[in-house]
Amino acid sequence: MTSFQTVSAGGLEVFYREAGKPGAPKLLLLGGFPSSSHQFRNLMPALADRFHLVAIDYPGFGNTEMPDPAEWDYTFDHLAEIVDEALLAIDFTGPMGLYMQDYGSPIGNRLISLHPDWLQWQIIQNANLYAEGFTEIWDGIRHVLWTNRNAETEAPLEALLGPESVRAIYLAGHPDPTKISPDNWNLDLHFLARPNAHRVQLDLFYDYQTNAAQYPTWQTRLRRDQPKTLIFWGQGDIFFTPAGGEAYLRDLPDAKLIRLDSGHFAVEDCLDEIVDGINSFYDETVK
Repeated sequence: MTSFQTVSAGGLEVFYREAGKPGAPKLLLLGGFPSSSHQFRNLMPALADRFHLVAIDYPGFGNTEMPDPAEWDYTFDHLAEIVDEALLAIDFTGPMGLYMQDYGSPIGNRLISLHPDWLQWQIIQNANLYAEGFTEIWDGIRHVLWTNRNAETEAPLEALLGPESVRAIYLAGHPDPTKISPDNWNLDLHFLARPNAHRVQLDLFYDYQTNAAQYPTWQTRLRRDQPKTLIFWGQGDIFFTPAGGEAYLRDLPDAKLIRLDSGHFAVEDCLDEIVDGINSFYDETVK
């Protein structure tokens, strides 16, 4: 069964989910915008018979504390610092597999930079690392917000945090909307309705430029280290293009790419395919 716990890290109470038995191969699950570890609620029990799994809610996400952004810097460096401290506190350290989805990639790559010995293998699921991976939805962020952040350039991005957009993030590219639980977007909207929650997300939209700036460095590391890599890519992702998934193969020619008829949250409607793919890849390539 999955357990629901908290740990103190960076002066915050950090929420995490844990499943599987200690001593089993470790798999860290790092999720993305706009969700929490709730996105892994089905994946964790499906893999718990052979992996020891942990999924953490970042500060400002899900059930982890959300300090006031006027007093706490919401940057990807800072989120990764808290995740790192939480993992050390619960003694969940490498070697391990890292499952990185969306925001999980910049956080995961920072953890790998801090602890290169932690990375045994990695699963990439709609987690961008290439310029061609950005869809048009990023234009207002990359070409406007990053260039000149102010109330006027932030205003159009508020729409990304509203009910219609959050629902669309879960449904876009997913062929059968009846397979996507509305609990997903309703839970996210609950968390996004908290005081300062929109400011937190706008701060992270702005700081995402620090990730794009590190793409070349992270790509170089991929080419150098050739980590064992399994890629799942929902082809209809609202944020990241299919080309973003294909681009990994330039640097990781031996990686396995599985193209899914899905969207940003492929675990919602491709759970069996993802579970089978992870188990097979582990047996054939990692074990």
